[in-house]
Amino acid sequence: MADRSASDFVRGVPSLGQPIVHFEIIGKDTNKAKKFYGDLFGWKIGDVMGPEMGNYALVDGESSGVAGGLGEGQNGETRVTVYAQVPDPQATLDKATQMGGKVLMPPTEIPGGNVTLAMFADPDGNVIGLTKG
Repeated sequence: MADRSASDFVRGVPSLGQPIVHFEIIGKDTNKAKKFYGDLFGWKIGDVMGPEMGNYALVDGESSGVAGGLGEGQNGETRVTVYAQVPDPQATLDKATQMGGKVLMPPTEIPGGNVTLAMFADPDGNVIGLTKG
């Protein structure tokens, strides 16, 4: 990465690494967040799923630029997380841990979705998600 200048990105360097494919905005009330972000940005947001799915609602990627989701945090915590698509979530978690990160969620299959998710905190505490699927 250090070999590239800022102008390289403007010229469209073809390979930038693992892509960001999903975002989450976790708050205290999904219905309020759905109205806020839907009205503010014109995002198309699906129905809020039940508590077994974290009161989660999917954000249509066509309307937001990147597919995402809104949900409610356990114990009222809030966060914004981006998810990078990786070929092997466990290998990426292992590398993140070796580099000073902390595993927050091991690779977990999402029911009915053929998707595996994992999460870690970087050395500064930022939460980053991983996805394969």
